[in-house]
Amino acid sequence: MDDDSGGRGLNEDGTIRREGSLSRVPSAFAPVVAAARSRIAGAFDGTRLHSAYVYGSIPRGTAVPGVSDLDLLLVLRTWPTAADEAAARAVEAGLDAEFGQIDGVGALLTSTDVVTSELERHDLGFFLACLCTPLLGEDLAGRLPHYRPTPLLARETNGDLVLALPRWRRRAAEAATDAERRGLCRVVARRIVRSGFTLVMPRWRGWTSDLAESAEVFALYYPDAPERIGQMRLAARAGRIPSADPAVLATLIEDLAPWLAAEYLAVHGEKAPRP
Repeated sequence: MDDDSGGRGLNEDGTIRREGSLSRVPSAFAPVVAAARSRIAGAFDGTRLHSAYVYGSIPRGTAVPGVSDLDLLLVLRTWPTAADEAAARAVEAGLDAEFGQIDGVGALLTSTDVVTSELERHDLGFFLACLCTPLLGEDLAGRLPHYRPTPLLARETNGDLVLALPRWRRRAAEAATDAERRGLCRVVARRIVRSGFTLVMPRWRGWTSDLAESAEVFALYYPDAPERIGQMRLAARAGRIPSADPAVLATLIEDLAPWLAAEYLAVHGEKAPRP
């Protein structure tokens, strides 16, 4: 299990290969991506928007019509304002209403100085350089290093899972509809599976964003914890097809996530604090 990772999402030099490409976008989602580019350009002029990216299953070519969501990253020239946030929410709502093949739209906003900062180099910087596909503007990946599946990368990408628990518990308690519970389930399940994968990533010596594969990689290194393996596989399924069952949310938030957060802290330590 600790041998050379070969082609596990890596380039020949052992650095993590950028996943996703506009050439891989399934035909059903091509109009969605084109509309996203147009709407973003219309909502933000060149004095505000530096670059835009699409990430997730759509540029990886694994999106399923009616199930997958559209994930966007918008990098502004300065820190986002309230007006920028409102413009992004309008883009989200317009795309979600226009295209039935997507189940929701999420647009993250940040700024160039944050993405390229030393503090974010192994978190948001890695995310942009390796997990995001350029859609508009200058690709900031050219200003960032090449990344390897190291303990430092593991710590900085998911070493703050414990901080998410109070927020998830509050949202679970306040969720009043199945739609709200499914939305929370998607967020929680994906974060848990990715944390489970990055917990063991340095030992596996590779990279994947596939939820099912991530759960199986986790299972390789926890053969004596069959209950956790089963829960991780449950999370992988819920990340793809979210559940509105409160029992599923309870399992993820109250059982698996606290165990995973403690295990992560013991193995990799705490992520560098953010302001």
